[in-house]
Amino acid sequence: MKGNRNVIDQVRSNRLCNGCGACAALLPEKITMHETEDENLRPKVKGNLCAKDNEKIKRHCPSLTLPELPSATTPVDKAWGPIISVWEGYATDDAVRYQGSSGGVTTALALFGLEENKMHGVLHVRADEDDPTRNKTVLSQDKDSLLKGMGSRYSPASIGSGLRDVADAKGPCVIIGKPCDIAGANSATQAIPQLAENTGLTISIFCAGVPSHQGTTELLKYLKPDLTNELTSEKKTLSSLDYRGEGWPGMMRARWKSPKATIQTQTSYQHGWGELLQKHRQWRCHVCTDHTGEYADISIGDPWQNPISENEKGRSLIVARTQRGLAFLKACHSAGYITMKPQNSDILFQAQPNIFATKGAVWGRSLALKSLGLKAPPLTWPSFWCWLQLPLRNKITSILGTYKRIVKRRYYRPHQTKWWRLGLSG
Repeated sequence: MKGNRNVIDQVRSNRLCNGCGACAALLPEKITMHETEDENLRPKVKGNLCAKDNEKIKRHCPSLTLPELPSATTPVDKAWGPIISVWEGYATDDAVRYQGSSGGVTTALALFGLEENKMHGVLHVRADEDDPTRNKTVLSQDKDSLLKGMGSRYSPASIGSGLRDVADAKGPCVIIGKPCDIAGANSATQAIPQLAENTGLTISIFCAGVPSHQGTTELLKYLKPDLTNELTSEKKTLSSLDYRGEGWPGMMRARWKSPKATIQTQTSYQHGWGELLQKHRQWRCHVCTDHTGEYADISIGDPWQNPISENEKGRSLIVARTQRGLAFLKACHSAGYITMKPQNSDILFQAQPNIFATKGAVWGRSLALKSLGLKAPPLTWPSFWCWLQLPLRNKITSILGTYKRIVKRRYYRPHQTKWWRLGLSG
């Protein structure tokens, strides 16, 4: 293998890639995102990368170089990134609120951008109509298209693969993605002037990690219809798969169709995520320092500090991180798209204790990797501060547990990418 392809190869082989797709936006003629058999979406190089290409990837891949954030001075900033204000709210439209993952705020903000701010489009992820277990990135320009993307998608997705659509758009767009997607998009704007000009707003969802397609496969095995029942004995085809929505936190639902009937199977969010999906998260997510969208204009998360009631429609924690985000949020509220009330920023510790603990544990995990001569993503000093706040037992576990995982899963070996449906490896 020629040395001028080393950057992408090394990111993949060292398990540093998060699948954000920023590299595909930087070099669309040479890099495309493809699914792998065992992980996620990964960049595949057509031909070779020249020295200039490699340097561009090194400067803008968020797994190699993180964009700078404002200095963190308070415990809240160190734990959660830049914060101007925190709110709790929901979409005023009851249908959007009910269908959304936690109050429909993300959808309401995007809809406001389209209808009132006259933005050109919204870059987001939704289920593939031809295969509901897969995702696709789309630039929606109307309400109907946007609403098809409501609800969470706990499977691989790459916003970066659609960033060129934003750059080529006829006006500003909203970009919605996971924290790594937004970090990659922000970094790509430094190299693509038209993308910077057309990025009207970035919204990140809080993220506990991305399960591979193996997670969805296990979920569907659990949700498989009972074919011994005479009413459902005929073979059925999966027509839709919803990981969240229809209340908070919502059920995980699969709909199956046959020529004679349609049935729905479901399980609780707690069971689907806790028992089936989360154990399939890619390793890169376990060493990620940003699970709350610190690089976004606005971040949206679940208010887990609230008790879950049987008929809860849903509410969201809303974090305004930039002045642009705050102005957009207030305008959206004034226009009646969302209902919200201010909260003390300390509420994030109550609402998302697991994410706070994870940010601290990442520092110990990265220390373990580096002590064995293995690569780790860039670390931030706020992550070290979070690690110091952990109980001694958690500090030790973050290091020793990583050693155990490295040996058990053979992470000391370079990862060999196996492309899904392509029959290739590399």
